Amino acid sequence: MKKSLILFFIPALLFNGFCQSEKGNNPDITSEEIKDHLTYLASDELKGRFSGTPELKIAADYIEEQFQNYGLKPLFKESYKESFNFISGVEITGKNYLEFNVKGEEISPNISEEYTPAPFSDNIETESELVFVGYGISTSSLNYDDYAGIDVKDKIVLALRYNPEYDNPHSQFDEYSSFRQKTTVAREKGARTIIFVNGHLPKTDEDKLMEFNYDGGSAVTGIGAVHFKRNFADRLFDSQGLNLEDYQKKISESKTPASFIFKDVKVKIKTGVEEVQKESWNVAGYLEGNDPVLKNEYIVVGAHFDHLGMGETGSLYRGDDPQIHNGADDNASGTTGVLELAEKFANEKDKLKRSILFITFSGEELGLLGSAYFVNNTPIPVSQMSTMINMDMIGRLNEKDELIVYGIGTSSGWKELLNATNSYNFNLAFHDDGYGPSDHSSFYGKNIPVLFFFTGTHPDYHRPGDDADKINFEGEERILNYVYDVTYKINTAEQKPEYVNVPRKEMGTTGGWKVYVGTIPDYAANVEGFRISGVNEGSPAQKGGIKAGDIMISFGGKKITNIYDYVYALQEHVPGDVVEVIVQRNSEEVKLEVELGAR
Repeated sequence: MKKSLILFFIPALLFNGFCQSEKGNNPDITSEEIKDHLTYLASDELKGRFSGTPELKIAADYIEEQFQNYGLKPLFKESYKESFNFISGVEITGKNYLEFNVKGEEISPNISEEYTPAPFSDNIETESELVFVGYGISTSSLNYDDYAGIDVKDKIVLALRYNPEYDNPHSQFDEYSSFRQKTTVAREKGARTIIFVNGHLPKTDEDKLMEFNYDGGSAVTGIGAVHFKRNFADRLFDSQGLNLEDYQKKISESKTPASFIFKDVKVKIKTGVEEVQKESWNVAGYLEGNDPVLKNEYIVVGAHFDHLGMGETGSLYRGDDPQIHNGADDNASGTTGVLELAEKFANEKDKLKRSILFITFSGEELGLLGSAYFVNNTPIPVSQMSTMINMDMIGRLNEKDELIVYGIGTSSGWKELLNATNSYNFNLAFHDDGYGPSDHSSFYGKNIPVLFFFTGTHPDYHRPGDDADKINFEGEERILNYVYDVTYKINTAEQKPEYVNVPRKEMGTTGGWKVYVGTIPDYAANVEGFRISGVNEGSPAQKGGIKAGDIMISFGGKKITNIYDYVYALQEHVPGDVVEVIVQRNSEEVKLEVELGAR
C-alpha cells in the first residue's frame, strides 16, 4: 500500500473510532444516531461511494466496524466482507489502426482525433473492399432494407448515422438507428466491420465522434465498429464521382436503399477495445436465532451503500464541472437503516427465533451487481432465506407521511401484517410486484418473498443535491421503528412467509415495443448471451419453457450475445408470432418455442 493511500485511510478510521466511542451501544433507534451514520456516509470525504473506489472501501470498513461492535457474526467465514469483480468501463488498446487505399493513395485517420473504435466493438482485424450501406438499417416492420441486393459477407461496410427521417422527431425509424443496433444488423448480414459517419444531414457544423463510454452492455461479438470524421467520407465519395451530401439527400427523400461497392477502394482495419475490471464489496453479518429449528431460517435485511461518485454513470446532472454525488437519500439512508436495525436486534438477540442476516451491497447503481453476486454465491442456501427486507431511499418522508412498500403480493400475509403493524399512522401505498430497480429483485428472482420500503423520488434524485441536510431524520426514525416491528413479527411467527409469484402488470407499449415475453434480465451476468434471472408468472416465456438461469443465444433466428441484441430482435415481431428460442441450460443447448404476447 502506498504511503499516500495509507494517509487517506487514517482520517476515516479515526472518525469511525470517535463516533463509536461517543455513541456507545445504544439499543434504541434514534434520529441522532441516524444523523451520525448518514452524515458521514454522505460526506464529501467519501466522494459519492462509487463502486470499486477507495472511498467505497472506506465506507465498507465503516459498516464492518459497526457490525463487529454490535456483536454480529461475520458471514463470510472469518470476514464481514465478500469481494466481487465487475466491469467498470472500457479502454482503447494500442492495437488499433484504420487505413484506406483510394486508387493508390494511402489515407490513415488519427485515432481519437479523426476516428474512434466504438466502446462495444469486438477486437477484429480485417482487410477488404468497402461497401456503402446507406443508413445501415434493415427491418421488415418498416419494409426497409439498406442491405437489399448487396453481399457484405466478410466485408467492411460504411453506414450513415441516424435514419432517412432525420428531421422527424417522432420517426418510426428512431428505434432502429442506434450505433449498437446497426452494428448488430451488420453482423447478421455477415460484415466483419462497420464504419459510421455523421453525414451532412441534419445540417450541423459539428462532426463529433461517438463518446467512448461503457454503456453497461457486453461487446457485439464477431464484428468491429468504428466512427470516423465526415471529411474522410467526402473524399471516398469524391473518388467515385459522387457527392456525399447529395447522395444522402437522395436516399432520405426517396427512402429507397442505394447501397454500392466502392471501386478501387481497399480498407485495412484493426480494432482493440478491452474491458476494465475492478473489485468491489458486499458487507454482511448475522445474528443467530434461538429456536433449534427456526434458527435455520434467515431473514435478510439489506440496502445498497454505493452511489454515483462524481457522476460517472447514471447521473441526471447536466452541468459541465464534475460534482460529488453524495447520495444521502440514495442510499446512505437505507444503509443507515441496516446499521440501526442491526444494533437494535443485537441488543435483543435472546428474543430471536429465526436468524437475521444484515447486508449492505455495492454495485446496485450499476445494475444490482452486488446483490446478484450474493444470491448466486451465498454461503447460506437461498432455500433457507425466508424473507428479504430492502430499504432504498427512506430518508425523505414528506409531510403527508407517505411510505411506499413494494412486494406486497410476494407473500399472502404481507398486507395484513403491514396494516396491523402501522401504529405510526403512515399513509401506506402498496405495490404487489417483487421485481423492481433495487436489490430485492435479486432475491425475488430466487423465489424469496420480499418487502421494499421507499419514500419516493425527488428533484435531487441522482443529482449532486442529494445531501444530508435534506434528510428527515425524525421521519426515518419512525420508518425504522416500523420496519423493526414488521421484522420482529416475521422473526417470531410460527410459520415462515409463503412465497407467491406475482404476475407483472403491463404498462402499455413503450419505446416502440409491441410484444411481451416476460423475461427478467440478469444485469450482473458477464456472459455471451442474455442471461435470465427469472420469468414472470403466466408469461409467454414461462409457458414456452424458459427458466431462471437460462442463457438465451438465439431468438427468432437472430444471434443473441447481450441484452441489446435481444431488444433489437423483439422489434422484428408482433404479438402472436411463434419464435424459436435457443438457450444454454447446464452447458446444453435447448430449443424452445415461444408464442409472443401483447403489451
